[in-house]
Amino acid sequence: MDEIARQIVQGFAGALKGLRLYPPGHPAIDRQIDTFRTGLQTLFLKKNVVKMGILEGTLFLEDHLFYQGGPSADELADLFQALELEGLEFHFGLPRAEVDGLLQMLAAENVEGRNFQEELARREIRHIRAVAVQTSEETAETTPRKVYGRALKVVDDIFHDVRLGKIPASANAIAVVKEMVQVTLSEPYALFALSMLKDYDNYTFTHSVNVSVIALAVGRACGQSEEQLRVLGLGGLLHDLGKLKIDHRIINKPGRLTSQEFEEIKTHPRSGADIAHQMEGIPPEVVKIVLGHHLHYDRRGYPGDATPWEDSPMTDMVAIADTYDAITTLRSYQRPVTPRKALDKLRELAGTVLHPGFVQCFIDSLGPYPVGSLVRLDTNEIGLVVWVDTSDPDSVALKILFDADGQALETPHRIDLQGAGANKIVAEVDPLTRSIEVSDYFD
Repeated sequence: MDEIARQIVQGFAGALKGLRLYPPGHPAIDRQIDTFRTGLQTLFLKKNVVKMGILEGTLFLEDHLFYQGGPSADELADLFQALELEGLEFHFGLPRAEVDGLLQMLAAENVEGRNFQEELARREIRHIRAVAVQTSEETAETTPRKVYGRALKVVDDIFHDVRLGKIPASANAIAVVKEMVQVTLSEPYALFALSMLKDYDNYTFTHSVNVSVIALAVGRACGQSEEQLRVLGLGGLLHDLGKLKIDHRIINKPGRLTSQEFEEIKTHPRSGADIAHQMEGIPPEVVKIVLGHHLHYDRRGYPGDATPWEDSPMTDMVAIADTYDAITTLRSYQRPVTPRKALDKLRELAGTVLHPGFVQCFIDSLGPYPVGSLVRLDTNEIGLVVWVDTSDPDSVALKILFDADGQALETPHRIDLQGAGANKIVAEVDPLTRSIEVSDYFD
C-alpha cells in the first residue's frame, strides 16, 4: 500500500506541475496521469472509493499518512489547505476525461473549496467528490480535553483491531499525536494535567494515552524537536500493544504474578513491536520504543535479546513516562502515590531502571509541586496546582478548592503564587483523603 500511495500522489502532483509547464495532452503530463490512474485502478480492485486529503496539515491517501512529507505530498497538502478542502473522493469507474477536467480546475487556481463540488458538477465530473473543511464549533474545538478524548478513541479503535487479529491503521494515531504535540508545545502542562485522569476499568488504553502525554512532557523537558516529539508520542501511544496478546486474566490479576505468568508478561514488548512494524507509516524508532520500554537504563530488563539500544534515547524517555503513570495510578494491588512522591520514586530508580539525566530534566521541568498536585497553603486553604512557570518552576498557579476552615468551595477560584509576598505551599495533600478527582478541574 505504501508504494501504491506514493505512486498515486506523485502521479497526481506531477501532472499538476506539468500543466504549469506544458499544454494539456503533452506526453510528460500523460505519463504522470497514467501513473496516477494505474495506482487508483489497483486500489479500485479492493474498494469502490479512494480518499485523498489532509489530516491536521498532513496528506493522507486511505490509511497511508505521508508522515515524513516529501515534495509531492507537501505540494498537495498545501493545495488542499489553500482551497479549504479536506480532500477528494475518487469513485470506481473514474474515466480519463474526468481526471483531465479535475486537473484543469486545480491548475486554473480560481475556484474555492466551498464552490468546488458545484464546479465539479458543472463540468459533469461525477466520479470525483470534494469534501470541504468543516467550520462548526464542534469540529473546530482543539481544547486539551478534546484532544485527549480523541486520543482515547484512537487507542480504543487500535486495540479493538488487535483483539480481532487485524493490523491496525495508523493514520488516526499519527494525526492525533501531532495534535498532542502542538498542545504540548503551546500549553506545556495542559495535557499533562489530564494524565491524572485514570479510568480504572479501562486501564490498558487509558494508560497508553497517559504514557504518550507524559512522554511528550519528558521529551519537551529534554529539548526534543517537534518531529522527535511526534515519534516519541506515537511510541508512548503504542507501547503496550503486545499486552493484548496476553490472557486478560494475567493482565488484570490482583496481587503478585507467578513466575510463569511473569514470563508471559515479558513477551508483550516483542509481540507489540511485531504489530507496530506491520502498521503502515510507523517509523522504525517507534518500533524500537515498543520493543525496548522495559529494557531499563542498565539494560538488565526485558527482552534480553533486544540489546544494545544505546542509540535509542526515546526508549528511555517512554520508560520514565510508563513508570510515572504506573505509580500514580490506583490498582487493585497498589495505592497510588501523589505527583510529588512519584518524583521521589523516579529519583530512586534513576541510574538503574531509568535514565538519570532524563529523569533530572523531567523533574526540573515540573517544579517542586507538579501540575496536578493538591497542596495546602500557609493560610490552611487547599488548592490544586494548575500551572507552573516553565522558566521558574517555583512560580505556580492554584485553583483553591477548600477554604481555611476546610469547607469545599462551590466555585473554585484561581490565585498565583509569585513574588515575595505570595502565600506559601506548606504540604502536599493526598486527593484520596478529600475525595478529589483532580482531572475534573482542568478544561
